[in-house]
Amino acid sequence: MRRTDSLPATYFEEMFAGDPDPWRFETSAYEQAKYAHNLSVLGPSYRRGFEIGCANGVLTAQLSARCRTLLSIDVSETALARARERCAGAAGVSFARMSFPQQAPETGGFDLLVLSEVAYYWSDADLDKAAGKIAELLAPGGEMILVHWTGETDYPQSGDGAVSRLERALAGIVAVRRSERTKHYRLDLWARRAP
Repeated sequence: MRRTDSLPATYFEEMFAGDPDPWRFETSAYEQAKYAHNLSVLGPSYRRGFEIGCANGVLTAQLSARCRTLLSIDVSETALARARERCAGAAGVSFARMSFPQQAPETGGFDLLVLSEVAYYWSDADLDKAAGKIAELLAPGGEMILVHWTGETDYPQSGDGAVSRLERALAGIVAVRRSERTKHYRLDLWARRAP
């Protein structure tokens, strides 16, 4: 039975405390191909990036080459410690423990926002709150990439349901630039409309 409340921070902390790479981000050919697909649809460079749910920093390390500055957050301190270690040599990358959307950066102006495999962990109320925060944080013309697995889960949302709810909540604020489906996941690229 699918739960309706957002997954708590303890869920992710326990996952990373029990296994340094619980979803095999480091070793899975599927994950590596997905990351390559992510990067292939993004622009060559961004001034300020914001990654929500960086986990152990595998994608963060790859995004760091595209961003002058990159703020990556996660709810698990154990995951963040691994991400910091992985990205120790990457200039402009910073990390913070935050539970988005309840916690968010104080200033916006991000021209890249990354939601990779996180929105389906949120309740309806948190998805709506996330949309409000995204509207505050994403700069005009800024891009937002969403990548979510489309298989069955017992998470609060399906990948399709989470993305659809965010899209409805951000209607008139973002424009869809790209929407693709693969066998296992969907990739969406949105851009903030000019005021």
